Amino acid sequence: MSAPTRAPSAEEWAAAFTDASNTDPEIQAHGKYFTCSYLLDATERTYVIQVESGKVTHVTVDPGPLDVPYQFAIRASAETWRGFGEETPAAMFHGIWAASFQRDMKLEGDVLVLMQNLRCITRQVELLRVVGSPV
Repeated sequence: MSAPTRAPSAEEWAAAFTDASNTDPEIQAHGKYFTCSYLLDATERTYVIQVESGKVTHVTVDPGPLDVPYQFAIRASAETWRGFGEETPAAMFHGIWAASFQRDMKLEGDVLVLMQNLRCITRQVELLRVVGSPV
């Protein structure tokens, strides 16, 4: 009989995400100019992820609307983010473009900043397969 597993708290998830991103060889190889702040909105939880030169410097959990500035937002339902958190995601849960065309994901704000950092942000979303869903 296995013990029930407890979902990590938002703070535990933020710490795991920070560690996974900051130690990921691909992000560190491509992230010299990866500097931005973005909102990851999972309906049940929100996070502002601040990145400087490829390193996550801070993750703010559930900020108020004016607490922390960000340049763009990636918004989706908790169900969609849970799909991204699967070890082998189903179709349409494998990338932000597939999810925004076929699921409920929305990209808002300064999309130019998103596009300038697309490879690193795509990799951070892929890291959800390792650290799990943010909700």
